Amino acid sequence: MDSDPHPRQVPAGPANPAARAARPADAAVQALHTLADRAGLMVHWEDAQGRAREVEPDVLRAILATFGLEGATVGQCEASRAQLAAEDAALALPPLLTVDRGRPVIVPLVHTLTQQAYRLELEDGSVVTGTARRHAGGGMRLPAVDAIGYHRLLLGDAEVTLAVAPARCFGVADALRARAAAGGQRPWGLSAQLYSLRRGAATGLGDLTTLAECCEAAAGAGADAVAINPLHAGFGALPERYSPYSPSSRLFLNPLYADPAAAFGQEAVNQAIAALGLGNTMQALEARTEIDWPALAAARNAILQWLWQQRARLLPARAAEACRAFRQQGGAALEAHARFEALQAHHLAAAGSPAEAAAAADWRQWPVTRHTPDAAAVEAFAGSHADAVSYHAFLQWLAADGLAGAQRRARAAGMAIGVVADLAVGTDGGGSHAWARQAEMLAGVSAGAPPDLYNPLGQGWGVSVFSPRALRRHGFGAFIEMLRANLGAVGGLRIDHALGLARMWLVPDGAPPTAGAYLRFPLQDLLRLIALESWRHRAIIIGENLGTVPASFNDSLAARGMLGIDVLWFERAAAPPAVPPSLPPARRGAAPAVADFLPPERWPAEAVATTTTHDLPTVAGWWAGRDIAWRARLGQLGAGETETGALVARARERTALWQALAAAGLAGGPEPAPDDAPLDAVLAWLGRAATPLRLVPVEDLLGAREQPNLPGTVSGHPNWQRRLDADVRTLPELAPVRRRIAALRGDARHPAAPARPPLPEKH
Repeated sequence: MDSDPHPRQVPAGPANPAARAARPADAAVQALHTLADRAGLMVHWEDAQGRAREVEPDVLRAILATFGLEGATVGQCEASRAQLAAEDAALALPPLLTVDRGRPVIVPLVHTLTQQAYRLELEDGSVVTGTARRHAGGGMRLPAVDAIGYHRLLLGDAEVTLAVAPARCFGVADALRARAAAGGQRPWGLSAQLYSLRRGAATGLGDLTTLAECCEAAAGAGADAVAINPLHAGFGALPERYSPYSPSSRLFLNPLYADPAAAFGQEAVNQAIAALGLGNTMQALEARTEIDWPALAAARNAILQWLWQQRARLLPARAAEACRAFRQQGGAALEAHARFEALQAHHLAAAGSPAEAAAAADWRQWPVTRHTPDAAAVEAFAGSHADAVSYHAFLQWLAADGLAGAQRRARAAGMAIGVVADLAVGTDGGGSHAWARQAEMLAGVSAGAPPDLYNPLGQGWGVSVFSPRALRRHGFGAFIEMLRANLGAVGGLRIDHALGLARMWLVPDGAPPTAGAYLRFPLQDLLRLIALESWRHRAIIIGENLGTVPASFNDSLAARGMLGIDVLWFERAAAPPAVPPSLPPARRGAAPAVADFLPPERWPAEAVATTTTHDLPTVAGWWAGRDIAWRARLGQLGAGETETGALVARARERTALWQALAAAGLAGGPEPAPDDAPLDAVLAWLGRAATPLRLVPVEDLLGAREQPNLPGTVSGHPNWQRRLDADVRTLPELAPVRRRIAALRGDARHPAAPARPPLPEKH
């Protein structure tokens, strides 16, 4: 690669493609640009400051090489373009087309017929027949289809699935309709890192029973939702890999969150703890303020293994039958994940050195005979290690049953939405999902973000993502499978880095994040499928749209009824660019240090409103400058930035926020000291947002100063480890929490929310 792989700034001037084409460039570069564009790479793009950028040729060649496309010479570029053209010709009619309900269907069939009979077999078993006619723009035109769903279309000798999508996603108003008819309140909910919560039991982390009890307590205080961190499957044999955003699989769950007492009963769990001598260990783990994930995993896994071995006498017959049915319904996907977990543990147990352990951890370094779930060697392993494979399938049932139970209890307690799950942007390339879905995954590259003012070296997340071309070739099967896996037992889904639905910053393995480029994704196809699955599961969709946002992206989300995210820190008016900001850029640009805070009534309405996110400071932490102290300690300050200067800028921001609160009639008098954040006033401010839903982090209800995660760090800061002190069962009864909930609801005179009758269950 080139010794300077950084994307370079393009001089100001005409930005349209015709103007670019007119610039002098040698034939090889022109051919490379044409190939890159054909492959979906964005040669030209705009950074977070709106400056035009052009990706360096060597970066394009490196990424194209991971796609199996050579581009070193004009001849190679032409050959690669011919390869892409041949692939497209072989897939002139993809196996699945997404279309909008009520709009004509255009099927891209290339032939000379002016009309052709068709047969449309709908999901409900009914059949529609008619005549398709040649469309002026090519392809065959069929009348609009009114029934949403996945339908089988036969057109001559061709067959294709039509995914007919509703106009928009299932929304908050749809979820609230039953109560809204009776004059309900403005909806709000909690957001929480599940592992951080406590319920008065020695569990070592917040588990799925904790989630259920949190939902019930929050519902009693008037909440309609509890949004949580991703619960995706990690690596059972590698508990040190505990980041919820770098999972092994987005199809399955992390068994550490399962509560075995929900299936076996607490007495059986107590027997396990006593037999294993883990009583003191569990008490010590529960007492910690920061989770020791390896120690926690060792203890909880030992309990789960003991119960598994004693299942014949301890697992109730009804639960055993439910587990068998779950495994049967899970099919090949569940079998593959269970095999992966057993195989990885087997390889790691046999490793005799750090190098061997590193190879054992990554299926790409296993013997080639074990590189696919259905390989003969894997089948043989599964047969000889049937109990281990069955154990991991059992763990998935235990976790899935716990999540479904939490949602049932949330709905029974009166929540209109219930649990809002979180979908990570990708998966570890060495994990179960990538192993099982290799045909749909991009290999040799990982997702990240380009350089910006706050991350001058860019960001590399080290996770694998789907290939847009492979998704189309395989009828978007892996994407639909993932949506269903994450929507099946919840009332909502947050999509992390939803910008990736339109384009994803890709970095070749081993390269710095700056040596990347954007790859286009079929945004409208993906949005249609999300809307369709959203309605099928009656679940709201939230798209995290923070970062370098493409033009019209937010409009596309809004048009499909996908909610964005309004974050207090970012909702500001313009300010002089000379003042250095002290927080990451907002989705509409950088958040200047002394900009006016916009009144919540002026925040974008097609969103959920929140004070902060897991990657940003809490209100108390921001007010005190705690995030600045952490950045200074860990060397994260920008070029020319000092801790003193950043704290001075934060003091200006505090004053700006205090003045905004005062102007709104929510505060008055002297500005509070840095260690006395005006939480009540801030939450009352948030409560005025004209959005369908307000989400309040539990940390802000409790006045916590520390944030769950500090981006850009893998050590030095206890990411994904902090636990909160309050018991979720009594959390809303704490005087400060009651007061803040009342402020959020705009009902300070009545801090206790009236009980609500339960709503009908979703599942």
